[in-house]
Amino acid sequence: MNEVILDGRHLSFAQVREVAFAAPGALRLALSLDAAARVDASATAVQRLLAEGRVAYGITTGFGAFKDRVIAPEAVEQLQKNILLSHAVGVGAPFDVPTTRAIMLIRANTLASGYSGLRRTTLELLLAMLERGVHPVIPQKGSLGASGDLAPLAHMSLPLIGQGEAEYRGQVLPGAQALAAAGLAPVVLAAKEGLALTNGTAVMAALGVLETLRAEALSQIADIAGALSLEALHGTTAAFDARIHALRPLPRQADCAAYLRALLEGSDFARPANDSAYVQDAYTLRCIPQVHGAVRDAIAYSRWLFELELNAVTDNPLIFLEGEEIEVISGGNFHGEPLAIAMDYLGLAAAELGNISERRIMRLTDEASNTHVLPAFLTRDGGLNSGFMITQYTAAALASENKVLAHPASVDTIPTSANVEDHVSMGVTAGLKLRQIVDNVAVILAIELLAAAQGVDFRRGALTGEACLGQGTQAAYELIRGEVPFVERDCYLKPYIDAVAAMVADGRLLAAVDAALG
Repeated sequence: MNEVILDGRHLSFAQVREVAFAAPGALRLALSLDAAARVDASATAVQRLLAEGRVAYGITTGFGAFKDRVIAPEAVEQLQKNILLSHAVGVGAPFDVPTTRAIMLIRANTLASGYSGLRRTTLELLLAMLERGVHPVIPQKGSLGASGDLAPLAHMSLPLIGQGEAEYRGQVLPGAQALAAAGLAPVVLAAKEGLALTNGTAVMAALGVLETLRAEALSQIADIAGALSLEALHGTTAAFDARIHALRPLPRQADCAAYLRALLEGSDFARPANDSAYVQDAYTLRCIPQVHGAVRDAIAYSRWLFELELNAVTDNPLIFLEGEEIEVISGGNFHGEPLAIAMDYLGLAAAELGNISERRIMRLTDEASNTHVLPAFLTRDGGLNSGFMITQYTAAALASENKVLAHPASVDTIPTSANVEDHVSMGVTAGLKLRQIVDNVAVILAIELLAAAQGVDFRRGALTGEACLGQGTQAAYELIRGEVPFVERDCYLKPYIDAVAAMVADGRLLAAVDAALG
């Protein structure tokens, strides 16, 4: 059994992916010894604050606009239960299981830092739920991304006290029943625990990490699709010459050009650089490194930001211990503005991958645009057959939807809590929009790959001898043709789109190309 040890400081993208997609029982999750000691010390400090009668936000006071209402010592446990019950007002479809697991893991890692005052028993119950596959039902909508992800994290936390709902082995159960079915028992929250569980950026962070991972894969898929389209359209690799990109030293533009050269190495379909009849291609082919490279920049920024956020402490207030001294400081690390801006930036960039891909699909299907290299709409008997005409419509519809979705959520704000929380990030909204954009781009790229493979087959008939594709594009083409035949005449095309989209989504296409490139 694999083991993931949380210490609040070293959680990685790879571990988030591993835990998010792990089957129940496949992983063991535990705190490091240092983390356990820090958590214990922080929880002990909270009890000292209570014993000393000190006023501390969220521990002996109400929340938000009720920050000045002092809570009686005998009511502090009820206060923590109440925050979960009152804040669990999310709406809409629940998050899928992998996202829910990522949320739980990221929240647990934050609490493992030992600045939140949560007891180890409560944190270990959250980890046990992850291990055994007890997944809280968390509605997607309701977070403003400012005082953390209050509503969704309240839903995540309710099963810990035997409330709310959770999925266990494919069945949605009341929280207490789900725990019991997994051999677990609920806890009674102590002071500060309800606030510690709900006040943070775990939902935004989970969306950001998972969609950054998908965007990283799609950026390479886009390069592969663009390279295969270039071969179908008899384009040239001249614009990918390393000397060009050295003169504009944007590192990820150069990386993209190098990857394209590797994909197309040995291609008989690409036009020679010295072809005097047609010396340069349209921008959608010639400028792939510039456009795709800019997208890689946005992805790199997103990874940098979320790698930091995974190991950040994002609740409020925070408890600092210096020897016997305890200081409780209120701040704003729960504010999701950095995450919201990163996801808006990534969404805009991903939308551009879809935009340029859709334009290449247009070029593949429009015989005037491709200088009659390929037949109209990639079909032999045009008129009787519409061929790939409407696949471009679908790509255009998705690209246009993305243009609406790419409007940044982070520029919006609505004051809440009687104007105490007077600026919000809308970070979860940014993440949900990003997810839809990435979904759409994956399908657009699948359509381009399908159309490019069709174009390659038409080109093959016009070439002499055993014409070869590039070393990378050949692997992509062979995988596609292993499941999708050349389209001789009009047929039901959606299953073919779905088949290629599945190769994109499950990583088979990228794995095949990576293997071919060594």
